[in-house]
Amino acid sequence: MSAVKAAPVDPQALAARLEAAGARAGFRLEAFGESGGFPLIALTKRTPGPRPRIYLSSGIHGDEPAPPLALLSLIESGEFDARAVWFICPMLNPGGLARGTRENASGTDLNRDYRHLASPEIQAHVRWLSRQPNFDLAVCVHEDWESTGFYLYELNSDGRPSLAEPMIEAAAKFCPIDPSPLIEGREARGGIIRPTLDPLEREKWPESIYLQVHHTRLSYTIETPSFLPLETRIAALRAALGAALTRTCSGSGA
Repeated sequence: MSAVKAAPVDPQALAARLEAAGARAGFRLEAFGESGGFPLIALTKRTPGPRPRIYLSSGIHGDEPAPPLALLSLIESGEFDARAVWFICPMLNPGGLARGTRENASGTDLNRDYRHLASPEIQAHVRWLSRQPNFDLAVCVHEDWESTGFYLYELNSDGRPSLAEPMIEAAAKFCPIDPSPLIEGREARGGIIRPTLDPLEREKWPESIYLQVHHTRLSYTIETPSFLPLETRIAALRAALGAALTRTCSGSGA
């Protein structure tokens, strides 16, 4: 397979839908920066009392439309209820989404810029993150044009009960799981990658490593294969996220 340009997504229309759905669900919308002339937005919902703090992000690669649409679908369906305190950044590269390209308008892969913070998008995102509390769970939602099936990365610094297997089981109801022993050059088992590399040894940091170092002790990056129909990818992402959120909010996964 070779990389193809994804069908562009209208960031303004998507932002309007996110804002409307978020308002109905009790979220506060904040614009914290811009990308390619489009706003970077965050949706937050703070429930009183002790609740798990859950962070979700998507849209950092503009050729991956399923993740922001999956988060929109979950907002519209009421998934983000009073069980948790929610922090959602659904479109971290709206300029790329508008063009259907992985990179931003300057040709930067934003998901490799969390160590050096060279791009205005990631500078703005890091400033926003610095104003938030630490998270009990973070999930970065992606898709992969090279993959033959769903897979995920787990960064679990404290060896907490894993959410990886429940997410794999849930996603498998909608799409195949990547069975490869090596995915992206890393050892995998049953679609699960558990990297052991010291973050300080990596020259370029993705969002997940920045979150691990600064904001959470448990994070996942989940990936659907881009060759599947868009609705199938959205369904698989929704299922995986639903499994993780249910376990975290019930106390069995946090």
